[in-house]
Amino acid sequence: MTEVRRAGAVPASLWERDEEVATITRAVDTLCADRSSPGTLLEARGEAGVGKTALLAETRRIAEARGCTVWSARGGETLRSVPFNVVRQLLQPALVSMLPEEAREYLGDWYDIAGPALGIADPGERQADPRGVCDGLVAAVRRLARREWPLVLLIDDAHWADQETLRWLAALAERLDETSVLVVIARRPGDVSGDSARHLEAATAVGRPLAPLNALTPEATAGLTRATLGAHAEAAFCREVWAVTGGNPYETVELLAKVQDSELQPVEAEAAELRDLNRSARGGGLVARLEQLGVDSTRFAWAAAILGGGITVDMVARLATLDRADAARCAELLRGARILAVPDATAGQPSAGDLEFVHPLIATAVYNSIPDALRTAMHGIAAQLVTDSGLGAAAASRHLLKVHPDDDQEVVAQLREAAREHLAVGAPDAARRCLERALREPPLPESHARVLFELGCATLLTAPATTIGHLRTALAMPGLEGEQRVDAVFRLSQALLHNDQLEEAVRTVEAEAARNPDPSARLRLQAAQYMWEGIHAGETSSPHRSARLAELAATCTGRDNAERALLILRGFDAMTHGESAEEVVELCDRALVNGRLAPGLGWTDTEWGLELPMMLASSYAYADRLDRAEALFTEALRAYESAGWSGGHLSLAHAYVGLGHRRRGRLRDAEQSLRESLRIAERVGRGLPLYWSATCNLIDTLLARGHVEEARTVAEQYGFAPPYPSTIVLPDPRPVRARLLLATGRTKEGINELEAAEKAAAARGRHNPVVVPWATELARALAGEDPGRAARLATDARRQAERFGTDTAIGEALRCAAALETGQRAVRLAAQAATYLEASPCQYEHAAARVEYGIAARSAAELNRGLALAESCGADGLAARAREALAVVG
Repeated sequence: MTEVRRAGAVPASLWERDEEVATITRAVDTLCADRSSPGTLLEARGEAGVGKTALLAETRRIAEARGCTVWSARGGETLRSVPFNVVRQLLQPALVSMLPEEAREYLGDWYDIAGPALGIADPGERQADPRGVCDGLVAAVRRLARREWPLVLLIDDAHWADQETLRWLAALAERLDETSVLVVIARRPGDVSGDSARHLEAATAVGRPLAPLNALTPEATAGLTRATLGAHAEAAFCREVWAVTGGNPYETVELLAKVQDSELQPVEAEAAELRDLNRSARGGGLVARLEQLGVDSTRFAWAAAILGGGITVDMVARLATLDRADAARCAELLRGARILAVPDATAGQPSAGDLEFVHPLIATAVYNSIPDALRTAMHGIAAQLVTDSGLGAAAASRHLLKVHPDDDQEVVAQLREAAREHLAVGAPDAARRCLERALREPPLPESHARVLFELGCATLLTAPATTIGHLRTALAMPGLEGEQRVDAVFRLSQALLHNDQLEEAVRTVEAEAARNPDPSARLRLQAAQYMWEGIHAGETSSPHRSARLAELAATCTGRDNAERALLILRGFDAMTHGESAEEVVELCDRALVNGRLAPGLGWTDTEWGLELPMMLASSYAYADRLDRAEALFTEALRAYESAGWSGGHLSLAHAYVGLGHRRRGRLRDAEQSLRESLRIAERVGRGLPLYWSATCNLIDTLLARGHVEEARTVAEQYGFAPPYPSTIVLPDPRPVRARLLLATGRTKEGINELEAAEKAAAARGRHNPVVVPWATELARALAGEDPGRAARLATDARRQAERFGTDTAIGEALRCAAALETGQRAVRLAAQAATYLEASPCQYEHAAARVEYGIAARSAAELNRGLALAESCGADGLAARAREALAVVG
């Protein structure tokens, strides 16, 4: 028979938990041993009442005994719609205890990003990026962990945590190697679904589960019964305690407390009474026991369950329509009945109220016992009380979500305001719930379309397919006129773009432009049409686009953003088509205001999006104006980091900063930026255009460095293969993949890829030999088996390069021509290529040209010069080739 310890040795709810306690003790000791130790996440999982909360309390006791700082929080079944509820409980008390200046200095750049979500700073005017807010909260924990080390975070009922907290928890779990903190969470299996379940599973997958928390054995139940009621408790009575409770620790403790209260003797003859006693502790029995306390006490308990958190006697009195004295009396009765309790200050659990339910099981039973109609009405009253208390529309919204629709325009207005507040702190899902509920009220006909438009804006980044439906419905209704209608059409086209429906995005703005009578609105819509067509990688339904765009841009002076947008689009179109680089730069310069992006066209401005400044910077980059391109790329990176936009926008910024480094010839820096871009893109999701930008540029850079095996590994790991995305990627993925295939000995496949690139470029008229260098790559690949075709390709590439007119384009074409020749002609062409590329800003290409010239001329001086350039670029393969040639030349 298992030996059972006495109650004095360990709290009742910790019986048979030796293994779990030992694991927690080891984790705390590891944390305390080394300030630089990696963090740990432990998960206690079990059904309701098996002792998860008691295990967290024991964790606190162990940690505090070793001098740890311990912060705790708890999810609530009725509070899951409150964004950042649990993470606020965890971190807000520590930050509020600081002076505002101290908190701002401590969180640094993250203060304005994470502060609003934590409730310690006012939100900004712009919609916050959820990923940026999440990263800001992770950064806050990392900084607090250094300040408060050793720090232990406890989260009870994590299955009831809000979605925003669970997203933060998953992100924190990813960074635990860098954060010396112990996180212990308690959760039930199940009870969570959708994105919340995905975030919770992602967090716990990183952590270590404790041993499953199972029910007490019959022997442990008998030991606990005798420790509570006396050693004389008969075996049959003890067995019935176990049979009635199923060994559930919470139910066992509650049942034994009721046995003591009822003065029932622990003998076999009285064991039959145990089932009735146990029923009174939960479900219908609990409701009956509550009713026995009187109508006022029942109303008080109901009101407390409606509030869920922050239960104060005054607030409950107002909600239950009780005077203060009666409310205080009811609170005392409910405490005596073990339904409510005063929060345990020694447990460190933050509480905004005077009372809390003894156990979540009781809170759930009381809430579910409220008649449906009355529950709905009480939520409505609670919403008004919260609003009157000055806590804001967002705080009241969780109650408004429970109210039945009743054609109340005040409710519509409150929910719209709550949605704006949620978006400002980075909680778009909470905003979506509010606006969807506002639509069910419903709004007045004249405002219905505007609510749909707001809902479409709220879901644009998180659910583009849903956004499309909302915006189409809004545009089909009266109420969206003038500039707001144009905004809605533009947002609809953006949603179609994000949903990989680019051709439909083009048709949407084209059709609206055709029927809009306002010339300025029509110009903006036409600019949007040309923008989506400009980034389309394949055919569109708009023939003669370039000619029409050139005709429109010729009349533009850059007096407003619509004209500036058309100038940028025309410059990008001319660049990709290989027209005069001087004209490209002149068009781009006209789109700037005093050499800078105009207000409304900036990196974080939402009116036009990031595509236009990306096109502008790319046009400069490939027109050999890398100074301006790099300034714009760096500005994008700073803008997104300072705004806390750490999702797709930041990934693209790093990718284009990497592109700037690659064009300049700083290959090591390029690789670093592109790996960071790819890391962020992984979090956003594979298959998106931004993912292709990061992967394509990284492989191109690795090939330039001569790291062929690394490039192949990246390509295989990240699926760098057809089908290609529907949006244009710079540089073009086909020639990059062909170079990889050729470098790894798959010559036939590489040639096929280059011929496919030729067809794709011809279909779109993209003849810039720097952006899509299929011709020079194919000429080199065919030099041995089809020298005639190779020569024709090289001649055509040189013609296109001279048309574009940059030193880089002409120098690269001459390099290709030199590679196809022998003797003095090869030497002359190689010398010319080196001269042109020396004048270009592209140092790697210059290094390659010098090495090739040195080999052709058998010149040690040129080879040494090329070697020095290759080493400064980080082009290891090219440097090795130069050394080999030097050894031959002597």
